[in-house]
Amino acid sequence: PSQRNDAAPHRVPRRDRYRFQLRPHNPDHKTPGVKDLVYLESSPGFCEKNPRLGIPGTHGRACNDTSIGVDGCDLMCCGRGYRTETMFVVERCN
Repeated sequence: PSQRNDAAPHRVPRRDRYRFQLRPHNPDHKTPGVKDLVYLESSPGFCEKNPRLGIPGTHGRACNDTSIGVDGCDLMCCGRGYRTETMFVVERCN
């Protein structure tokens, strides 16, 4: 039978081994906390077409002029400006 040697030295992993201070790119933003997800590389742009990454771009897509979400023209058109079209649709009632 094997015996335990309680006096043998053992390593305890240090939790802060790779600890360093992260600072936001924009000083107006708060410093990330311990549980915040932090990206170390920039995401690829979605405005311009990039077939290598499978990004179709946003040129020619329809946007919602009144939305402040991702379907809104301000975000989707990436500051390039956009053209509005007014359409009148006549439909038959049942």
